[in-house]
Amino acid sequence: MVTKTGINMAPTLSATGERPVVELMQLTKKYVEATAVDHLNLSIARGEIFGLLGPNGAGKTTTILMMLGLTEPTSGQARICGFDPTREALKVKRKVGYLPDDVGFYEDRTALDNLVYTARLNGVSQQEALQRAKVLLEKTGLADNAGKKVGAFSRGMRQRLGLADVLIKNPEVIILDEPTLGIDPEGVRELLALISSLSRDEKLTVLLSSHHLHQVQQICDRVGLFVQGRLIASGDIRSLSKQLDAVGNVYVEVGAKGWTEELARQISGLEGVRDIRYPVQGDDDHERGVTATVVCDRDLTAQIAEAVIHGDAELVYIRRKEYGLVDIYHRYFERRSEP
Repeated sequence: MVTKTGINMAPTLSATGERPVVELMQLTKKYVEATAVDHLNLSIARGEIFGLLGPNGAGKTTTILMMLGLTEPTSGQARICGFDPTREALKVKRKVGYLPDDVGFYEDRTALDNLVYTARLNGVSQQEALQRAKVLLEKTGLADNAGKKVGAFSRGMRQRLGLADVLIKNPEVIILDEPTLGIDPEGVRELLALISSLSRDEKLTVLLSSHHLHQVQQICDRVGLFVQGRLIASGDIRSLSKQLDAVGNVYVEVGAKGWTEELARQISGLEGVRDIRYPVQGDDDHERGVTATVVCDRDLTAQIAEAVIHGDAELVYIRRKEYGLVDIYHRYFERRSEP
C-alpha cells in the first residue's frame, strides 16, 4: 500500500491470496530537467501476460531498467519475485529473463553454442545446458538451424533465439522490450503465438513493452497505457472500454435495408434506448455497412433486431460495438487533451 507520507511495505495480495510477482510502488525516475517515470504503481499476477503500451519516449524502457536493477529509482520501490532490484539485483536477475529490442549474440557461433554458453554462465552443468538448449530450440522452431551460425539468422530467427536465450535459465518472469520490432507480419504472428504458448505451458509471467497496439491486444490479459512517464489507465480491454463511457452507454450497430423514419421511431421507443446516431458520408461505419448506431443503457441487440424485422426492413448486420485497443488508446489521449 502506498501513502502520501511514504511506502508501506506490507505485501499486496491478489484475489487468490498470492502476492503479485511484479509490484511497482510510486516508482519514479528523474533526470536533471525531466521525469522519465512518474510515481508508477503497478502489480502483475503470476502467469499473467501484461502489455505496457505507449509511444517511444514514454518511459517504458526506463521502467524495465529499474525493474532489473540496471538503474536506480529516484524514489519509490519495486519488488520482483519478492526481491528489491536496487539492493538485490543478482537475485532478481536469477528470476527474470530479459529480451531487449536488439539481441546480442556471438555471430560466429551456432545457435546451440550461444544457448549453451548462456546456460553455463548461469551455473547450469554442461550436460543439462545441452539438453535444455535442444529442448528450447525445438520449442522455438529453430531445431533445424541449431548448427547454423547466428550471423546468418534473419531478424525473426534472432528474436526466436532470443526467447530461447531468456528461457534457458528457467526464469519466473520474462520481460520483452519491443520484441516484434523489424519483423515481417508472418514472423510477428508466429512470435506472438510462441510467447502466448510459452506463458501458458510454462506458467510464465510476461511483461510485454510495445507501441504496436494491435499486436499486444492479441495476447495480453491486461494492458497499461503509459504516457509521459505516467500510467493513465490499466485493465483488460472490456474494463478499459467501460471506463471510457462514464454513463455506461452500450452501442449497437445496425445495418438494414429499408430503414425508415417510422422504424427509427419504433426503436427510439424501446425502453433503454437513449439515442440513434447516423454515420456521416465517408465514415468507417459506412465501410462496415452500418445504417445507424443505437445508444442504449444496456445491451438491447436482440430487441433492436426484432424491431427491424417486424418493421418490414431487411436486417443485414447487427452487433454490439466493442472498443478495440486502438480506439481505447486514442480516446484516452483525447480525454487528456480536453480542457
